[in-house]
This record gives sequence, C-alpha cells and structure tokens, in this order.
Amino acid sequence: MLRPAKTCPDCDSPIVLRQPEFDRRDFLRTAGAASLAAVAAGPLSSLGRAAEPADTSPPESLVKVLYDTLTPGQREKLCFDWDFKHPQHGLLRTRVANNWHITEPVINSDFFTGDQKAIIRDVFEGIIQPDWHARIDRQLDDDAGGFGEEQNIAIFGTPGEGQYEFVMTGRHMTLRCDGNSSDHLAFGGPIFYGHAANSLFNEPASHEDNVFWPQALAANQLFSMLDGKQRKQALVAKLPKEEAVGFLGTGQTFPGIPVPDLSADQKGLVQQVLAKLVEPYRQSDRDEVAHCLEAQGGLDRCALAFYQEGDLGDDQVWDCWRLEGPAFVWYFRGTPHVHVWVNVADDSSVKTNTVAYV
Repeated sequence: MLRPAKTCPDCDSPIVLRQPEFDRRDFLRTAGAASLAAVAAGPLSSLGRAAEPADTSPPESLVKVLYDTLTPGQREKLCFDWDFKHPQHGLLRTRVANNWHITEPVINSDFFTGDQKAIIRDVFEGIIQPDWHARIDRQLDDDAGGFGEEQNIAIFGTPGEGQYEFVMTGRHMTLRCDGNSSDHLAFGGPIFYGHAANSLFNEPASHEDNVFWPQALAANQLFSMLDGKQRKQALVAKLPKEEAVGFLGTGQTFPGIPVPDLSADQKGLVQQVLAKLVEPYRQSDRDEVAHCLEAQGGLDRCALAFYQEGDLGDDQVWDCWRLEGPAFVWYFRGTPHVHVWVNVADDSSVKTNTVAYV
C-alpha cells in the first residue's frame, strides 16, 4: 500500500463512526416526500458543458439498484433516516472530514457481494468526469491503497421514494450522490478531496505530482496578474481552521480581494479558476454549483484570498487559498499536502454540519 512521504497530523488518524454509537430507534424512518427537480445551469457558462456528453446512466438510478440488493443485515449497517443525527457528530448526512469512515464496512470486503461492489464503482464513476477517473484512482492508490480498500458508504432516506442520498467517505474523500433531492445544496452537501502523492514536502517537488495542484496553479496565475495594491488586498496572514467552511452569509466581509475590485481580464481568470475547480465532477453537479452561485449574486459577491501562512518553501507560490461568498466556500489548503474543503448552497441560511472560521 502506497503512503505519503511525510505524515499529516490533520488526516493520518481516521475517525470511525462505529455502529454501537447509533440510536437504532432512528433507523430507516420514512423520510418526507420531495420532488427530484433538475437544476438548470446558471449563466456561469465557463463551467464547461461542451466537452462532456449527456448523462446516459445517472448514478442515482444505480443507487436505487444497489439499495434494492441490500439484505436486511446490510441495511442495518449502511442505511439511515434522512435526518439521522449521530450522538457525537451531529447531522450525519452533511458531515464532512478529511479522513473518516461514515460506516464500518469497507467496499472491498466480504460484506458486499461482487455485484454490489461493481454497482458502487459505477456510482463513483458516474459522479466523476470520465477524464478524471484515472486521476482519482491514482490519488486513491497513493493515499488509501486503491479504490475500495479504505472507503465506506452510507445511504440516507429511501432511494426512489422522496429525498435520498448516497455518501462515500475515506481518507481524502467525501463524495455524494443525491439526485438533487438535498434542498438548496450543491453536491448534496459539503464535499472533500485531497492528495498526498509521494514526493518530498518542499517546493517545487511537494505538489508537482499532485493531481489537484493544477487548480492552485490556475489561482496563482491570477495572483501574478494583480498589481501591488491588489496583492496587498489579496494576501491574508493567517490560515482559517482546517475544517472551517461554514457560511458567513450576506452582508459580511470575506478575506482577500473582492472580485468586483478586479479588472475584466482578471475576472475572466476567476471564471477559469472556478471552471478548473468543478472540472472533476459530472455536468449536473457543475450546473448545480453555477445555479447556487448565481442565486447568491454570482462571483461578484465573492472574494479570493491567498494565505501567507502555509507557503511551502517561502517562494510566494501560494499553496493555500480560498474563494468565498455568502453561501460559497472553496478552500484549497496545500500544506503539508493538498486538502480541499467545499461547501456550496443557494442560500446562506441553509444549515450544514460545518463550522465557520469566525
């Protein structure tokens, strides 16, 4: 099993949510009915539609197939009420962490049949852009010994009957598949991705083989276009907390340089950075991000911050940065390796199992 060259105190000790902690009286209560409305893309056309063919087998349909194959014993371990609250960790469906196991059974174990493992893999591939399958598999090889070796799944609600959501977790992964049944939330709730790779932790080698580092290169390209006054605005001394992606809401001042203070060509690069961020995900999730962002006023309601703390090698190639709006947080934390925390909604009053940095 491949491991990163240097340990990370933030993610080397996984949190395992063990079954005895759950109140089984909450098990599989019927969730309230809700329509599965498709979300149209907002005017952020740069999130990229042309390169991807239309979805032919939505992973939501596969979640229903998987659910129907589960035995009563499997459902007891994997399935929960839509609003199930863990006694220590709160609303389980919208929890996010850099290394955690939402349930105990790992995918590549005898707990699942071969057919079930294949369906789970198909759900995963349906969430991720085809061009990114190999890159995410490489990340999983480096960080967790491969797909299914350390990942777990849970299902909330009843697939095909109102609100439901499939969640996959593990080291450097929180993925969701919800058929747009999670009201107001892109991706079905907060997500996480990361990569430790296998190189030394000093610049430039620390991230050159990281599958997500091109996102930071795009952001640093924008920083290079800023003038002296703009750079002073954009640079922030201290990093927010690792998990701090709760919404600050409207009327708040976000760290960094406000997007309206940028020139037209600089704003164009912000669009390109955003497109790079959503690139790994299927088109419907990209569209949902665009819809949510437009609902809160678009990129002109956001700010972009680059953090001096965490600058590996002190080379002013900014490893840590953050794009944030009233109900939009994309927090790229590149020290000691890449951790990315994402929380996007169409309304800042939407509650998720996250914390803010103030």
